[in-house]
Amino acid sequence: MLSKWLLGTAVAVSTLVPASVAAPGPKKADLNTINLLKDSLPPYDPSQDEDGFLKLTYDAVANLVEQKKNLGKGKGKGKGKGCDLTKVKVRRNWKTLSNEDKKKYTSAINCLHSKPSRYDPAVVPGALNRYDDFVAVHIIQTRTIHATANFLHWHRYFIWLFEEALKEECGYNGPFPYWHWPDTASQPYPSIVFNDDEFGLGGNGENIPHNPNGTPMGGGLIIIPVEGSGGGCVTTGPFANFTVNLGPIAPTLDLVPPAPETLAANPRCLRRAISQWTASTWTTAPHITDLLVNPAYATIGPFQNRLQGDFPNLYPGVHAAGHFTIGGDPGGDLFAAPGDPAFWVHHAQVDRVWWLWQLLEPSGARFNQVAGTITMLNNPPSRNGTLEDVIEMGAITDVTYQMKDLVSTVDGPFCYIYL
Repeated sequence: MLSKWLLGTAVAVSTLVPASVAAPGPKKADLNTINLLKDSLPPYDPSQDEDGFLKLTYDAVANLVEQKKNLGKGKGKGKGKGCDLTKVKVRRNWKTLSNEDKKKYTSAINCLHSKPSRYDPAVVPGALNRYDDFVAVHIIQTRTIHATANFLHWHRYFIWLFEEALKEECGYNGPFPYWHWPDTASQPYPSIVFNDDEFGLGGNGENIPHNPNGTPMGGGLIIIPVEGSGGGCVTTGPFANFTVNLGPIAPTLDLVPPAPETLAANPRCLRRAISQWTASTWTTAPHITDLLVNPAYATIGPFQNRLQGDFPNLYPGVHAAGHFTIGGDPGGDLFAAPGDPAFWVHHAQVDRVWWLWQLLEPSGARFNQVAGTITMLNNPPSRNGTLEDVIEMGAITDVTYQMKDLVSTVDGPFCYIYL
């Protein structure tokens, strides 16, 4: 039963399930998968649901199971090996990971950072390691993967490929984590995610005065107030002295000038300017809940536009707000943002919000919606995107998919859910 699984994987069991369903958990090797065809959720206990997301998750999983039962299938569809619904991987909140898994996760990122790049140096001379390959493809495709029809689909595949690389190339078999922004909204640093010990994603940058007029967000339409902290190199945690090789292309930290050439090597330290103002103003639970339940965002166009940011109306959206909670270099750079290892838990949360939104409509109608063009903010003007559009990932992988293969986390190449 899933109740056993939840009890075995939670660090703070009392926040997940009522005591009445306590039972021995499965062996550790089984903690990161779930049998969607046989397991069931424990009774929902509202007293254990601090911000409402446990209930939303229960509803999403129930709808997913019902949809699959109606289809009468136990395998996923689309190109690839498909998804065995009796062995679905589970992505988990960073705060519920064991300290052992947190260390293994960050060690795997450092491992990827030590392996050779697969890019031709004549094409991307600045990709000096395997981690840089992910940064490079994001830089190369930025103008066709943000404020576009494929933003959510492209990043879903991108994050999954990173998860696979950590497993296949660096041996990480723990759960892939997401950063539930409300957990750190009131205090992003120090917090369970950003701190100075070995069980977080590293601390803030050293305190160096920067951006005296505030930090521009959304092309300068929103200004983050001066907060008097960060700006310098990250010197604590697992990414102390982490080297960033590519970018910045569009820096928002005035201490770092743009790279002389877009794809040239520009080695420098990882800098952060963690913003408490941004986190507490824009990454709270009500902003996510509004996206998920407000009828104004019931179709993909308004949903993805609100999520990414309505900057002319001074609304950054949770996507940009998460990036600028991290800030710094390259965290604040639209192009090179994956150069900060915090990028991955942030975008796993973006994917989780989309996953919830898709599944909270019981009929499944939200899986085949697409809106927008194939260029950022339709500049230059371009055609509308379609679910037949192909997504490719450069030197990361030669396997391509159409957008329609990437709409479900239990179809196409994927086989995961969020709990």
